[in-house]
Amino acid sequence: MRVLTLLAREAPAAEIEAVLDEARAGADHPERLRRAEQATRLGLTVQTLFDRRQRREADLAALVDTARDLSYPHDLDSLLRVIIRQARRLLGFDLAYISLLDESDGSWRIRNSEGETTALGIGLPVEPGYGFGDALTTRNAAFWTSDYLRDGRIRHSDHIDAVVRAEGQRAILAVPLHRGGAPFGALYGSDRTVRHFTPNEVGLMRTLADLAAVAIDKSRVLEQVRADVNDLEDDSYRAQLSLTRMRGLVDTQNRLLGLVLGGSDLAAVTGAAGHALDGTLVVRDPSGRTLTATGEIPGLDDPALAEAVLDAHARRVAVVLDNGVWIIPLDAGGEDLGALIVRPAGQLTPEDEQLLQSVAQAVTITLLLQRSAVVAEGPVRDELLEDLLADPPSRSRRQLSDRADRLGIDLGASHVLVVARPEPGEQGRAAVWASSHAHRTNGLKCVRSGCVVLLLPGADAAEAARRVSAELSPLLGHPVSVAGAGPGRGAADAGRLYREALRILDALTLLRGKGATVVGSDLGFLGLLLSDDHDVDGFIRSVIGPVLAYDGERATELAKTLQAYFDADRSPTYAAEVLHVHPNTVSRRLERITELLGPDWQKPQQALEVQLALKLQRTRQVLEARRSHRPRIRD
Repeated sequence: MRVLTLLAREAPAAEIEAVLDEARAGADHPERLRRAEQATRLGLTVQTLFDRRQRREADLAALVDTARDLSYPHDLDSLLRVIIRQARRLLGFDLAYISLLDESDGSWRIRNSEGETTALGIGLPVEPGYGFGDALTTRNAAFWTSDYLRDGRIRHSDHIDAVVRAEGQRAILAVPLHRGGAPFGALYGSDRTVRHFTPNEVGLMRTLADLAAVAIDKSRVLEQVRADVNDLEDDSYRAQLSLTRMRGLVDTQNRLLGLVLGGSDLAAVTGAAGHALDGTLVVRDPSGRTLTATGEIPGLDDPALAEAVLDAHARRVAVVLDNGVWIIPLDAGGEDLGALIVRPAGQLTPEDEQLLQSVAQAVTITLLLQRSAVVAEGPVRDELLEDLLADPPSRSRRQLSDRADRLGIDLGASHVLVVARPEPGEQGRAAVWASSHAHRTNGLKCVRSGCVVLLLPGADAAEAARRVSAELSPLLGHPVSVAGAGPGRGAADAGRLYREALRILDALTLLRGKGATVVGSDLGFLGLLLSDDHDVDGFIRSVIGPVLAYDGERATELAKTLQAYFDADRSPTYAAEVLHVHPNTVSRRLERITELLGPDWQKPQQALEVQLALKLQRTRQVLEARRSHRPRIRD
């Protein structure tokens, strides 16, 4: 009765065993002891049956939960993670993983894993015929071992054994994932200690594998359905796009014609054409120079492109390169005006090819109109720039501004001046190019003293000079010396910028920098001396600005250390004596200065500029201090 009472209240096994211990200690009759032993044995048996039933119910409940989780529409990778996680939860594995058959090459590879610490990674190959391979692939049966590396039934592989050893795996249980009796994968569970798997555990793993196989099949079917739906959507999109292009062909042609007749520039015409063609357009002149582009076309082979352009002009038809780029010749009455280069986003339809011919015609007409405009306005614009550069001025500033306004040029806006010096005999070709460049950028051009002068809108003289060099040098076949100055505003600044650019160009010649492109800031302190505005603050900022900013933000003395270092003939020891600090402190400060100014700050050229900047900074501080202490004069 006591054993039944303990079973009724689900007492632990130790309390049931205690009944037998008490009977043995106090019983004087063998029959009573025998009944106590029998009752205890039966009680423990019943308790074991209860435990097994509860464990089986828990396993079944977990399988039901797993089946519910696997029924959700996961993608394949997410589904595999759910399967592995459920395997570890159901059977308490240290790690679990899944291998799948790659139907493209017939290999088996680990597709997903959880619990690994070292070498067991996604994509790891499972060598056929080794490990559990035969049992899983040939017999389609489960296989388990309590200690993998010591199991003589297994055909071992150095590669697989190395992975098992690195992970510290001992017991491994593997069950096949099969479809219609043919295995397509395997589910593995592993412990890092010796473990003897029971038939119930193996059966539970098989059941989980069967559920997983069905879910994986369903996931693959869903992926195929999604892919088919995406393909249908793509086909529908392409059909709609083709229909839209067919309907918009006439409208696009009319719009391009309207832009041309309305006086739009080349960039506006090609931009509208690129949008209509859904591609990238580049217009090049007969010399191969890009006039305008709606974007970059990577991978162009210039020699092959030049040959294709010649072929297109010779045959007077469009040429298609191997990479899908179209070359359309721009021809007017037998005159070569260049080529239109088009890279469409996709395969061109017949409607697109018709539109492409219309775009080429619109670009050709625009080039002819622009050339006519340049020829007509050229002398007037050249005379305006000549008057702006005259010293002394031949016209009042008001008159010059009014003339500029009539030409659509705002002298009050920021502008820069660029001077290019071509070789003797090349001024004519350079002047023709400069007229086109000035027209495209809404600037002014003239030729003075054998130099091409350009007054261009913008605030970056260096960028403007680089553009001029990049276009003019290939045209003349050699690097051209180019100098830039600015920015400036108003009619009076044009002459000042011109004189500054000439001084820079002359200095460039004296410094044997023929063919280079420079502005005042490129010459360091020489640029400061050659400029009209003597931008001392700008020179100081460009040379030691990071050091001054660092001192201002952190209340350090890097600038003072730098001055002491140069005063001490670059001796950290003597500089430390002047600063009353340890030499190591000076060395650390110099390391910080190197981080701020770069590794070349002690080279002769840059060191000279650093010393000049320090002197200018010190002089400015002294003058400012004197002004602040100047006595005030009372009225």
